Amino acid sequence: MSSANHPPCGLYRTTRPLDGVPAGRLVYFHNHGNPGAGIYLPQSWASNRARWQQNGFTVPDAEWSQSLAPLAPEGLYRVAERFYCCEKRCRAYEPNQLVQLGYNGEAEPLMFVPEWTNGGLGIPERGNKLDASALSKLTLLVVAEGQASQQQPAGGLLH
Repeated sequence: MSSANHPPCGLYRTTRPLDGVPAGRLVYFHNHGNPGAGIYLPQSWASNRARWQQNGFTVPDAEWSQSLAPLAPEGLYRVAERFYCCEKRCRAYEPNQLVQLGYNGEAEPLMFVPEWTNGGLGIPERGNKLDASALSKLTLLVVAEGQASQQQPAGGLLH
């Protein structure tokens, strides 16, 4: 099957179960490979970014992969417009604030607020759950990655 029939490689939330992977899970979808397109589950997190299992689950067809719900990329963002984490207004995020977007295993967005420390920019290990509607108020930043910090999904799937 051609990768043209599948969505692009990236982060998704499952909306249908597959081989023991329930709906509502964070996955990395890889639209080509041997034996075919597949999903990979997170095995751990480092610096609030998912690290993917080496072995995935081959999707049955492009119709199944089209059921995946796309997610915004993990990474550093700039707050473009003030918003609150949730309806309860527990925490405000201000324009031009630096934030990091991550996800838990249920594909719920988490917001982390980097802070200056004596050792440089610190990334906290705990974040706040975020209403998905707030993601439209963020602008993804381009950040260079050093070779030592790169972790490619599912054993080198990034291209």
